[in-house]
Amino acid sequence: MKRLLLFVFLVCPVFMQAALAQSGSIRGAVVDSLTRKPLLEASVSLLSARDSSLVTFGITDGEGQFTFPKVAAGAYRVLVTYVGYRGKARPVTVSSATPNPDAGTIDLVATSQTLGEIQVQGEKAPIAVKGDTLEFNADSFKTRPNAQVEDLLKKLPGVEVSRDGTVKAQGQEVRKVLVDGKPFFGNDPKMATRNLPADIIDKVQLYDQQSEQSQFSGVDDGDREKTINITTKKDKRKGSFGQQSVAAGPQPGEDVRYSARASLNRFNNGRQISVLGMANNLNQQGFTAQDLGLGSNFGGAGQGMGGGGGSNLVRVGGGGTFAGVGNGGQVGNNAITQSWAGGLNYRDTWGKKVDVAGSYNASHTNTLTDQRSRRENVLPNGLSGTGRADSAFVTNRDNGSDNTNTNHRFNLRLDYRLDSLTTIRVIPNLSWLNSGFQTRSSSQTLDGQGRPVNTSNTNYSSTGTGFTANNSVLLLRKFRKRGRTISLNWNMAMNDFDNEGVNRSLNTFARPNTPISTTASGPVSQTAPFEQVINQRNDQETQSVTNSINLSYTEPLSLRQTIEFHYALSNNNNTSNRFVNNFNEATGQYDLPNAQLSNRFLNTFMTNRAGMTWQTNRLKYTYALGFDAQQAMLNSDNLTRDTTDITPGSTFSRTFTNLLPNALFTYNFEKNRRLRINYRTRINAPSVSQLQPVPDNTNPLNIRLGNAALQPEYTHTLSLNFNRFQPTTFRNLFAFVNLSRTDNKIVNATRFNETGAQVTQPVNTDGYYTANGSLVLGQPVKLGQQKANLNLTTNLTYNRGTSFVNDRANLANNWLVGQGLNISSNFTEKLDLNLGGTINFQSARYSLQPQQNTTFLNQTVTFDAFYQLPGGFTVSTDVYYNHYGGSSGAFNQSFTLWNATLAKQLFKQKQGEIRFQAFDLLNQNRSIVRNVTDTYTEEVQSRVLNRYFLVSFVYNLRNFSGNAPGMSPFNRQGPGTGPRSFRRNG
Repeated sequence: MKRLLLFVFLVCPVFMQAALAQSGSIRGAVVDSLTRKPLLEASVSLLSARDSSLVTFGITDGEGQFTFPKVAAGAYRVLVTYVGYRGKARPVTVSSATPNPDAGTIDLVATSQTLGEIQVQGEKAPIAVKGDTLEFNADSFKTRPNAQVEDLLKKLPGVEVSRDGTVKAQGQEVRKVLVDGKPFFGNDPKMATRNLPADIIDKVQLYDQQSEQSQFSGVDDGDREKTINITTKKDKRKGSFGQQSVAAGPQPGEDVRYSARASLNRFNNGRQISVLGMANNLNQQGFTAQDLGLGSNFGGAGQGMGGGGGSNLVRVGGGGTFAGVGNGGQVGNNAITQSWAGGLNYRDTWGKKVDVAGSYNASHTNTLTDQRSRRENVLPNGLSGTGRADSAFVTNRDNGSDNTNTNHRFNLRLDYRLDSLTTIRVIPNLSWLNSGFQTRSSSQTLDGQGRPVNTSNTNYSSTGTGFTANNSVLLLRKFRKRGRTISLNWNMAMNDFDNEGVNRSLNTFARPNTPISTTASGPVSQTAPFEQVINQRNDQETQSVTNSINLSYTEPLSLRQTIEFHYALSNNNNTSNRFVNNFNEATGQYDLPNAQLSNRFLNTFMTNRAGMTWQTNRLKYTYALGFDAQQAMLNSDNLTRDTTDITPGSTFSRTFTNLLPNALFTYNFEKNRRLRINYRTRINAPSVSQLQPVPDNTNPLNIRLGNAALQPEYTHTLSLNFNRFQPTTFRNLFAFVNLSRTDNKIVNATRFNETGAQVTQPVNTDGYYTANGSLVLGQPVKLGQQKANLNLTTNLTYNRGTSFVNDRANLANNWLVGQGLNISSNFTEKLDLNLGGTINFQSARYSLQPQQNTTFLNQTVTFDAFYQLPGGFTVSTDVYYNHYGGSSGAFNQSFTLWNATLAKQLFKQKQGEIRFQAFDLLNQNRSIVRNVTDTYTEEVQSRVLNRYFLVSFVYNLRNFSGNAPGMSPFNRQGPGTGPRSFRRNG
């Protein structure tokens, strides 16, 4: 397999260049049909004569001429389009006899003139650059039959889709996917990419979306979000479509595996209604995991792998950089999940003044985990105040859990236009959660000489409920004077979590070899172990209410300059109550209050912020300079004690004043190149859990304690983005660099005693730096007569931070460097191949204990293929290879995950399909995760789904205006698709 990696990164590019050398060229010119003047920058596309698929794309030069170099032998059509003119196509052939044909002079007719030749109807340039937006014509990128939007995105230059469905564009994760400019099932990107068919898509627009305030006022605040907007075809905006599937099959030695999914969409121009439903036990969640995020508030804190012991600097695996991948790219690759989910999405325009978009989601998941881990803590050389001289504790742990979550979420966006200048926007979001959690864990800690330090057996169970509500109300007003605006934004957020847990734990501690008494024969050492038994019930109640008001006014100083004044007032009230009762053997009840572990705590964080931004717009560049002043008041009251006695540990009240500068510079070079530099500062307040000064012994070997004296973090961030896209060659380069420094960074201070138990408490420190960046290079390549997209991605992450272990500073430096390669292509209408690979290197360096410095290497190779067989049969397969090296013991492993599918298309329009699927044919699937923090390194291996089989039936509904019910209209992806239609006029 290492040879295969070598082939991917070295041999493939050489082969591509050799293929490019065996080709010819096509040239021609474009002129106005009446004046005969050359048309410069006309769009020229080279299409395959067989199926009209895009081969390459370019524009004419200043003389109206164009050239396509290195074109493989074959029959083509040259398509020319130009704004204000009718498009025209001309056939041309490259052969050994005519390797460099001349397409001649192509004269375009203005739209007001009579058309007389062969004309193209509905043809579009494959890619257009419109300001900072890249627009892809979906018909120019072939996909497999009955493909989803996710499959289409994989074909676009500069876009990558991971196995779990995460989309990256220009090296950055896409956080939002819109459909015709509006949300689709809230802000969950995968709802659109995995549930909408590719054949209804007209264009895919890629851009950095500004904040709503910036879009309204025109003053850029630097807040941007990588966004994809999917526009549907006009003839697909009225009708019904969707996909239904059912599947079942055996897993040797385990339960029967099953899956059922259904989606139905009804579009009627502006009105869109979508219904989704699913159920399975294959780790496929119905919605993105963010919908289940409330579950992290309940139970088992610190019990699972990676809990406690330090803030993560770099996390590897488990959905991170070097993720162990589950079957078929399923979600939850470190557990086994059974789930059901359903949702409704609605969008419409009510009259002439109201636009509404809303969705409701419901989901239920039951997740079983079975994990083992090895954690090595970073310790001083010798534990101060103890009899131990060793400098390392190694903990081996087995952990299993059963977690159940039921979640409901509602989203709404309503725009009401009072008049042509005034709009009111209301955006409420509601979420409810019921959670049940059970876990069992056993662990053993050894010292540096391999001697036992402690053992622990814990059973923890909890139930909880949660409610979150967010609402944003915006009043947006434009004045008659261009550029003068005023906006008022009121945001309200409320959270209410209640959790009840029972903690039963038996912990055994081995005493160190220390003298405890002296006799005539000398000191006597005590080595007998002692036990600690915990049997407690804890009740945690957390509520928070946040209200903020933002007022903004913009005034144009000239045609090129605008000034914005803004003011924000925010108030955040948090209440956290924790009550712990010990088990009473006499009554058999939990009725013995534990005062040391119980606490009522109130925290208030109020900010006043005012400032201004001055923005200048020029033809090629824009810059903005801003300056804010903020006063923050942090009040912490320990209500369990006498709050009238203002002493440390009872009541804290502090005021912080900060100056928050910001700057933005954007420069537009020629030939579709853009540079953006952004500098921002921000304040981050500590959470109520970090402030509450009460021990949490959910994990008795890692007790967590809050710190009411924490100060807010102050962060400086400098980011740089450079984009270059060449429409003539499809070559693209995207570079991103982000640098940040944080003062008063909240980090963990950890104290170990001689028994291996630890207490972790957050503290403030300076000197925390992070740097991350990515470089994405993409270009089309030719393999013989076929085209492919090549993407090279380089990633770099660096973290430098200081934590404290037994009152000694520990400086941690962590590096992560990764290189990825991906080749994606439809070789023919019957064959589709995709190949990719990554090499990632990580290094962790510690000042406190250099002997624990570590490095490791992770390598992956992915390959998937699709082939259309005769008789309506198709075969597809995907292979994922993961080599995990540099770690210790059994965690240094390699595995290959191989899946395969044989399918038969059914019915006249091929809208039905029966599939025979095999997952993990080699029965090697596994999940390996590495956590690197400022106080420990840890390796975790989890039980995952192994080999199983499915038989499934899939039905694709396509019923648009003018099509018979249930029939699929013209399908550009399907087999046998011929050239697009032409019409002779005149």
